[in-house]
Amino acid sequence: MDISVVIPLYNEEESLPELYAWIERVMKENGFTFEVIFVNDGSTDRSWNVITELSEKSECVHGIRFRRNYGKSPALYCGFEQAQGDVVITMDADLQDSPDEIPELYRMITEDGYDLVSGYKQKRYDPLSKTIPTKLFNATARKISGIDNLHDFNCGLKAYRKEVVKNIEVYGEMHRYIPYLAKNAGFNRIGEKVVQHQARKYGTSKFGLNRFFNGYLDLITLWFLGGFGRKPMHVFGFLGSIMFFIGFISAFIIGADKVYALANGIPQRLVTSSPFFYISLTMMVIGTQLFLTGFLGDLISRTSNTRNDYQIAEKV
Repeated sequence: MDISVVIPLYNEEESLPELYAWIERVMKENGFTFEVIFVNDGSTDRSWNVITELSEKSECVHGIRFRRNYGKSPALYCGFEQAQGDVVITMDADLQDSPDEIPELYRMITEDGYDLVSGYKQKRYDPLSKTIPTKLFNATARKISGIDNLHDFNCGLKAYRKEVVKNIEVYGEMHRYIPYLAKNAGFNRIGEKVVQHQARKYGTSKFGLNRFFNGYLDLITLWFLGGFGRKPMHVFGFLGSIMFFIGFISAFIIGADKVYALANGIPQRLVTSSPFFYISLTMMVIGTQLFLTGFLGDLISRTSNTRNDYQIAEKV
């Protein structure tokens, strides 16, 4: 199979028939063998009924329905797991991503040798309240990830070599950083294509401003996991050892000064009357806790078997 199109969605019943008809037309015009995987992320409207109707009319349509709303990352994870195409395309269901971009994205993967190609919505039809935070967010993501050629990490329209989606784990809200996940997995040929962005035709946006704040927290998490996820002792153990050493040396100096004063009959107040004693003691305690955190982190690092345990109601 040439292409799998994975489409996560939440309450997009109006756009689904038009979107699939558009995808089908593009695929047939270019002679692609394909499948479209709709992942219904707990929609409360008739989205699942529409997907079921489409699947009855075309064997190219597959559907996954979550029992409740988990988020975009879990939807992509389950879609990637089922995808069989040599190239996997992701796009949003709101008709803001154009299926006409698929042939060129496919060519860039199969002919130009990219592992991943991310869309870049250079001209956006979004309000300033969304575009300005997006620019700041992408600038930060470029700096931390080291992927300098990407301008729009969060663009839903992306193309992947099949091996990429089968070897990365998208969880939580990490869909924003799939290029970073791919890079950490060893897929370094990451490209970008300017794509057409269209104004939303139906419904309203499902994302609020809190996604930008959450995005920064996820970026910090991913940076830490990428650098120390398999060796947390290297950061926690190091910081803990430094703090314990400084606290121990400080306490030793305070104790030695007290012993010297007693030996020479020099009047001096109690050690416990000095604030430096408590500061030193606190640093030793915190240092020990950080060291133990690193030790425990090494034991449980990357061993959870329930991270992507999602309740799927049915598949068609």
